[in-house]
Amino acid sequence: MKKLLFSLVIIVGTFSFNAMGQDMSNDANNFYKSDKLTLEKVTFNNQYQMKIAGNLFAPKDLDKRAGHPAIIVGHPMGAVKEQSANLYAQKLAEQGFVTLAIDLPFWGESEGQPRNAVAPDIYAEAFSAAVDFLGTRPFIERERIGVLGICGSGSFVISAAKIDPRMKAIATVSMYDMGTVNRHALRHSLTLEQRKKIIAEAAGQRYAEFPGGKPRYTSGTTRKLDEETDPIQREFYDFYRTVRGEYTPPGSSPQLTTHPTLTSNVKFMNFYPFNDIETISPRPMLFITGENAHSREFSEEAYRIAGQPKALVVVPGAGHVDLYDRVNLIPFDRLTAFFRANLK
Repeated sequence: MKKLLFSLVIIVGTFSFNAMGQDMSNDANNFYKSDKLTLEKVTFNNQYQMKIAGNLFAPKDLDKRAGHPAIIVGHPMGAVKEQSANLYAQKLAEQGFVTLAIDLPFWGESEGQPRNAVAPDIYAEAFSAAVDFLGTRPFIERERIGVLGICGSGSFVISAAKIDPRMKAIATVSMYDMGTVNRHALRHSLTLEQRKKIIAEAAGQRYAEFPGGKPRYTSGTTRKLDEETDPIQREFYDFYRTVRGEYTPPGSSPQLTTHPTLTSNVKFMNFYPFNDIETISPRPMLFITGENAHSREFSEEAYRIAGQPKALVVVPGAGHVDLYDRVNLIPFDRLTAFFRANLK
């Protein structure tokens, strides 16, 4: 395989705000709808017979008598396929790929109870189930299936790819290592005692819920800004709590979007997606992060320990959430080139 080299993408944009005050700079377009594609809503079962929901995009002129390359796209943690994943799936489908944006189990239109539960292994399994689905379509070539994970899904596709060699090319954007960030927080700012307190609180809540008590929810994006709101929460708020990216799946409540259950969120403490990441080699990996992203440490660490071939793209001036939907910042050209080269 051709060796991929470290590179930077230089993109410059300007700020703009809509009438409601949201930052729509760099052509923020989360709810993009392409007129060049067909959309088919699909469902398929994972190994645990849970129904996974997805949006299957393909060029309108796709010849279904021939085999084509395909890419599975995973949404940010706590989001759904309509937030960021659909945008990426459509932009890549416009380049000739068949793409499948999925809802992770327990989220969106996929099955799983209780809603908003954290189950890293089952999240990873959803990507393998998506390979099962695509690889049994007559117009998809089994040896040409790639995966793309945005934010938390970046760590889930890595976890999946380690034990599923059918994923031939692996890319992540604004990746969060959901294990590390829950064990240690950003920049390892969480102490061991603080971690133990979180674990104890979650364990205690299980006693409340076992006899039928209402579940409690944790983390996620705040629903209200004040002078104490930190910059990272403000960044997420501008996407998840405004017209820029807010979306409530059918049957869900706006009050619960992005918030996992307290008792299940500690499952991330036992999640180590970067362990053995080098075993994915010689399948290629591409890590994309923003220069100013608070999550940049995770992409850089994964790049450091991954085997060859690998590439790291740092987008100048971009933050973490910028790469969810700011079309003029997202390096779609690099993603297209990566998947074209490696899904031949």
